[in-house]
Formats: sequence, structure tokens, C-alpha cells
Amino acid sequence: MRKNSDNFSMQDAMRLAQSEAGQQLFAMLRAQNGDAVDQAMAQAASGDYSQIKQTLAGLLSSPQVQTMLEQLGRQSNE
Repeated sequence: MRKNSDNFSMQDAMRLAQSEAGQQLFAMLRAQNGDAVDQAMAQAASGDYSQIKQTLAGLLSSPQVQTMLEQLGRQSNE
């Protein structure tokens, strides 16, 4: 997934959000840091994309999330 991040479209994001794996990832992120998830969602809604990158970088840096992202990347390449 990291390799394709530049080509990740809004449609890709919607498919991920609606998938079982995407829902698990969202649940994990919310459990680890619900306030940051809420902040990221508010930033996205307001169009503050420069700030959301920083917020998401912090959310996505945990080893558990990285493992899940790797699994998602493998699944999407199958």
C-alpha cells in the first residue's frame, strides 16, 4: 500500500472504508487514539489537508497499524 500511496484515489479510500479490513483498521485506530481520529475527521471535513497529514502520520505510526496496513496492501495486490 505504501508503494501505491501516490495513486490511492478517493474510490480506493471508499472501498477500503467499506471493507471488513478497513473497518477493523478504523476500529483499531479509534481504540488507540479516538481523539486523534476525531481530529483527523474534523480536519478532513474542513479541508485542512496539510494538518491532516501530520495527524494521520501519528495515528499510522504504531507497529500494530503498520502490520495491518501491510496486510491490506498484500490483499489489494492479490
